[in-house]
Amino acid sequence: MAGAHRRGTPLPAPLPDRPSGPLPGSPPDPPGAVAEAVPSGRDRYVDALRAFALVRVVTYHTFEWPWLGLAFPSMGVMFALAGSLMARSLERPAGRVIRGRLRRLLIPLWVFGLVLGVAMAGHGWMPGADAVYWVLPVGDPPGDAWGEQAWAVLWYLRTYLWFVLLSPVLLRLFRRAPVPVLLGSLVPVMVFETVWSLPEGRLGSALSDLSVFLCCWLLGFAHRDGVLDRLRPRAVVAAALPVMAAGAVWAVGHQADGTYDLDDIPLAQALWSAGFVLLLLRFRPDFGWLARRPVADRVVTVFNARAVTVYLWHEVALMVSVPLIDVLWNVPAFERYLPLDSQWFQFGVAWVLIAAAVALFGWVEDLAAKRPPRLLP
Repeated sequence: MAGAHRRGTPLPAPLPDRPSGPLPGSPPDPPGAVAEAVPSGRDRYVDALRAFALVRVVTYHTFEWPWLGLAFPSMGVMFALAGSLMARSLERPAGRVIRGRLRRLLIPLWVFGLVLGVAMAGHGWMPGADAVYWVLPVGDPPGDAWGEQAWAVLWYLRTYLWFVLLSPVLLRLFRRAPVPVLLGSLVPVMVFETVWSLPEGRLGSALSDLSVFLCCWLLGFAHRDGVLDRLRPRAVVAAALPVMAAGAVWAVGHQADGTYDLDDIPLAQALWSAGFVLLLLRFRPDFGWLARRPVADRVVTVFNARAVTVYLWHEVALMVSVPLIDVLWNVPAFERYLPLDSQWFQFGVAWVLIAAAVALFGWVEDLAAKRPPRLLP
């Protein structure tokens, strides 16, 4: 279902054209795993949130701790940040914005699909007509069981793509009646989870994920338009906490396979994420201190500039880490002194492999953004 899904499991973010060439030293925002390149005067709080969300995604997919979704609903946060950037971008002609976002999303996806497709073909997978979803992922791209852990996370890019296509209409509706539209955005997921069952297959999956994260995307609009800043803090808290409480209660009462993991409980995910995101975007601390911490500032910059790459390749890194650690067991010194049986060790190895993927494929994001390719931003 929705969220940092276990189904392949969990970017982003998240990408319009810039009015001019890139400013020196100004990296692009990711897509939530696809975001827009922002000029000087970046909001480092937003950058830090996106970087932390990506780390949380990798952490969840390594350890699968069900409480992580409650501690930090990363996918809701990434959709909200992407929605805010989309609202900003739509100050320019919608057609140009959508073309730019699609280019920045699809080119890295095509490279990923080519590499993974060849690997799956080597394990007996034969693509059919539905391979067209690797070209334009309006539905979940196909794959085989061997590569499922890698391709299943593409639900996020599919959902992001649909939000981009729908944003010109959604933004127009939101600006006509911000509060009613925000409140009404939770109705579809409530209907789908209590009244009308969604169809199986790609259509049902797409509608489910869109309904779960619609409110977060619109909260991004509210953040960009200053709607949240005009709300009194007490009113925001009074609205957010009951919504989160309702999500928690629903999660406890509708556990999937005996767990309260929000990724398996769509309505709980929608409610908890909406309330959490509302608080995050309304009460924004000053992150100006980040510039005085060069290492941390650099890490946040790289995460934002390579968010699509990190999101696309993190599950591949986790897959590769398993046989790699198996090889290490054959070295007596490693077996004796390294915690090879620890998930924390696998977590560390995965990040080394993610860094390798960034070095190998990150430059594709530069090409997609029409910038000179660089090893690191």
